[in-house]
Amino acid sequence: MNFVLPFTVKKMPQTISVRQPLLLLGSCFAEEIGARLRLHQFKALCNPHGILYNPVSIAHSLHEVLFRKEYQQSDVFLQEDLWCSFSHHGQFSHPRQADCLQHINHSIFQAHQHLQSAEWLVVTFGSAFAYTHQGRVVANCHKIPSRQFIKKLLSKEEIVSVWQQQLGLLQQQLPNIKVLFTVSPVRYLRDGLAENNRSKGILIDAVHSLIEQNPFCFYFPSYEIVIDELRDYRFFKEDGLHPNELALNYVWKKWMEACFDEETQQFLREYESLLKNKQHKLLHLHTPSAQAFLTQVAQQEARLKKKYPFF
Repeated sequence: MNFVLPFTVKKMPQTISVRQPLLLLGSCFAEEIGARLRLHQFKALCNPHGILYNPVSIAHSLHEVLFRKEYQQSDVFLQEDLWCSFSHHGQFSHPRQADCLQHINHSIFQAHQHLQSAEWLVVTFGSAFAYTHQGRVVANCHKIPSRQFIKKLLSKEEIVSVWQQQLGLLQQQLPNIKVLFTVSPVRYLRDGLAENNRSKGILIDAVHSLIEQNPFCFYFPSYEIVIDELRDYRFFKEDGLHPNELALNYVWKKWMEACFDEETQQFLREYESLLKNKQHKLLHLHTPSAQAFLTQVAQQEARLKKKYPFF
């Protein structure tokens, strides 16, 4: 009996190289992929506004990075002794207004600089549910009473409209950049199980509409791999909502096969061996065998650096 439903992810028509810088935007799943990319020597910058879930807030983040918005005092507000921004995750909040603004502006500047050389933008939509405050979709409610917000389910048409505009601006500024969309496999049960499935369906439909209209956009099926191929709670953390390390490693393997060029895949195979050796803990460092092992690892690293100058 099969405990998984195998399916083959098609090779992308345009593949990613470890030599190409990437900018990642979106949900906590984007953070997981971003961490793996950085661990494996990719020049990857992730979420300059912090973790974001709904497509409108993610598009807003891209716009501010693209045009290097500089936040002023009027752009932040005081909530429970912390200065906050409706466009940012709570990690940017700070007791001092000046420090909050400095952190926000530095992050946007850094991402703007990175985006100028980036060849790929990776976007992960988390949920089609959004919260509006005085008519504006917010990225984070910052523990403000819920009565001040209106919860809404974004439509496919709203998502496509917002992103069509942003993709047009992106291509005007950076005509050679490519965009890889994916949908987070994390379930958001705070919205309800049926509502979560409806939300994911809207996101997937919207992404495919964007890809059909923009030849520089592509899709990687993270959601389908976890929910449909693995589809077993042994691949989730104890909360039953977030993919565990086993599932994330499986998605990463599929990502490598479908999204990376041949040179990058070969480099990653060799680098994984080096990484495993460097993470090996030696109990007795001064023994001849331990010193021989360290010498072997140093030689292995030197060979990689000679073979791959970008490393």
